[in-house]
Amino acid sequence: MINYLKNIIKGFSTILVGMKVTFINLFRPNVTVQYPNVHPLVRAGSDKMPDNARNKLNVIIPKCTGCKSCEKACPVNCITIETTKVASIDTEKPLMEDGKKRVFWLSQFDIDFAKCCFCGLCTIACPTSAIVHSTDFEYSCYDRNELLVHFSPFNKEQVAEKKRILAEEVKQKAEKALADKQAAEKAAQEQNITDSKIKSSDDQTSANQNIQNNSN
Repeated sequence: MINYLKNIIKGFSTILVGMKVTFINLFRPNVTVQYPNVHPLVRAGSDKMPDNARNKLNVIIPKCTGCKSCEKACPVNCITIETTKVASIDTEKPLMEDGKKRVFWLSQFDIDFAKCCFCGLCTIACPTSAIVHSTDFEYSCYDRNELLVHFSPFNKEQVAEKKRILAEEVKQKAEKALADKQAAEKAAQEQNITDSKIKSSDDQTSANQNIQNNSN
């Protein structure tokens, strides 16, 4: 009987503890945002969208080196990157955000948000923090093709031009290497001819000297 009463008292005490928590939070400011009537980024108070929220990805092109670390780290293959080496004969000499010379053009940097699982692994793998989660989460659409976002600053014509410049540089280097090789071979041949003539002259002189000695 005593245990029965104790259990009843304990049951009421746990209810009171729970109600205490309820009453305390009843008079606190609301945490839940009534979206879309109230947007979390413009609501009053300090409780806004967290900076580390895993929302839509954003790529800061001036920071990106084209290392493809994010593409390799993506578990669902939603990132596609294509780079083109910056040719030395290119008149445009781009710089990274830190002032260093850019080595690769980002001819393609696409993210398919229809595939993205917002795991954040790409942001961790990036050595320059060029890919980050933004606070943008309102990008739903009726056509899934619109979820394929192109971050590259180049269009198809510009990419083709950069590839043409690079191909021209490769051609010039190949022609120069071939010309240098041919010049070296020609110089070697001329040197061999000269050495042969000198040797023949020396042999003739030695033969004449031997004839003269035998005559004496």
